[in-house]
Amino acid sequence: MIDPASISTIHVLKGPDGSLYGANSGGVIRIQPKGFGIQQNQGYLLLNGGSFGLFQEQLSIQRKISDTYAFSIDQSFTRSDGYRENTTLNKKTFQTAHKWQYTKHNELKFIALYTDLGYLTPGGLTESQMQENPRMARPASGSMPSATEQKAGIYNRTFFGGIAHNARISERLSHTVSVFGSHTDFENPFITNYEFREEKNLGIRTYFSYRNVDQEQFQWQMQFGFEGQKGWNRIDNYDNEQGTATVPQAKDNLNNTQSSVFYRAMINLHRRWTIEASLGLNRVKINYTQRYPEVSDPDGSIGFGNIWMPRIATSYILREGLALRGSISKGYSPPTIAEVRSSDNIINTDLEAETGVNYEIGIRWETTARRFIADVSLYNYNMDNGIVRHLRDNGAEFYINAGEIKQKGIEVSIWAYLLPMQPDRFIRTLSFQSAASYNHYRFGNYQVNDNDFSRNKVTAVPDWVWTNSLFITFPKQMGLNISHNFTSAMPLNDANSVFSNKFHLIQLKGSWNWRINQLFQIEFFTGVDNLLNEKYSLGNDINAFGNRFFNPAPTRNYYGGAKLSF
Repeated sequence: MIDPASISTIHVLKGPDGSLYGANSGGVIRIQPKGFGIQQNQGYLLLNGGSFGLFQEQLSIQRKISDTYAFSIDQSFTRSDGYRENTTLNKKTFQTAHKWQYTKHNELKFIALYTDLGYLTPGGLTESQMQENPRMARPASGSMPSATEQKAGIYNRTFFGGIAHNARISERLSHTVSVFGSHTDFENPFITNYEFREEKNLGIRTYFSYRNVDQEQFQWQMQFGFEGQKGWNRIDNYDNEQGTATVPQAKDNLNNTQSSVFYRAMINLHRRWTIEASLGLNRVKINYTQRYPEVSDPDGSIGFGNIWMPRIATSYILREGLALRGSISKGYSPPTIAEVRSSDNIINTDLEAETGVNYEIGIRWETTARRFIADVSLYNYNMDNGIVRHLRDNGAEFYINAGEIKQKGIEVSIWAYLLPMQPDRFIRTLSFQSAASYNHYRFGNYQVNDNDFSRNKVTAVPDWVWTNSLFITFPKQMGLNISHNFTSAMPLNDANSVFSNKFHLIQLKGSWNWRINQLFQIEFFTGVDNLLNEKYSLGNDINAFGNRFFNPAPTRNYYGGAKLSF
């Protein structure tokens, strides 16, 4: 729902972290919107077009009105006919962010986001159907109509807003409180039903932060706080007759409550050794009411207990440019509303939360001036009650706990700035990034009815992923980006009887910047995606009934456009 152009930065925190972020099992993604760190007035207008009917427009404006007030406005429109039948996309977004420091020690932040998103869903194909015509939508089968006949698609209109207040009580003590909420109208005409969802969410987050950072050899800080969220979800399903909702199938209300109390402390000794410890107490509960069809006991609740999430981590600088790190943390992730009440219209009261303990060690090396950076990490995460997606014979999805999932992996990354800026060379700058991960993910004890999937590879996880990026700048403000992605074969069902094909993707993008005057600059760009014209599948339907696993991805395609900055 978020337009990438409206994002300032993204921070990825790997592994469970219950210190400030509530329940999670795999890690945390922190998205910082534009508008909160503006240093100067700027903006741009982008127009882009490409293969398969792609058209994109983006407008971004950031303004620093004074030393105490700044804001941003981001608007976008994207449409595409799509590669396959029944894949038309239409997306409109509007986002605004404001920061106001109304006194020397107090500031307010506000953000609002509205998205109107609609796209058609083609459905999965069998391998033979994909080879016959990869651009087809899911055809009719037996008594089941086709995706095109049912006008299968997703329509999502969401408003999200939040306001945060930060007060510096003293030089060392500060307090932050934020209130946020969202409202979503969701429609999903599917092959077997037509679903309407109304989702409302409201939350509050507050914490105190104490920092003692004025000592040279001993610095420490801590945070203590609370976060609570409440959700109201109204879900109605009807028969779908060629894109029209008719006879009711099921109507339910599901209200979820989440709360988290957290504490985090971090110590830095002699600017060389950092120790961090945190503890979070999480509680999640879902109350439900079955409104249709009528049942003898329509009300119920699902509780996932009070779960502690401890974490301890440390890093040590052996010498300048070389550091070791390690962490131990517990993960906890309760089922979502969409997993408890999935598209089969059944409220699953048997699902349990995912839990597990993650162990990780790593080393990082940097040369002088950071011309070359290398990072290696190893982790071992044993998860209990892993939640796995399955599909019924009519295509409706449901979820079960898979028992143990043993996740071991190695991640290696390098950044190399091969040629620093040299104005007298044909190649002005040259930099290279590469990242590889090996994922040894295996089921532990996992049995469904008479089927034993123990020790099989975890569904939809490739053993290897390898990405490379090369950035080159030439004279006259010309540039070239080359990206490569290799993904190995991955199992598409828990039985490991069907695998996707491995693939290599190469993307090229060339650009030329022309400064018109002191106020305006224009960038012309063009690119090609899937340069090798690979035949591959993305967004696979795992554990699909009738072997309809595959969603063919676009073949070689092109784009080009212009970006006017001011």
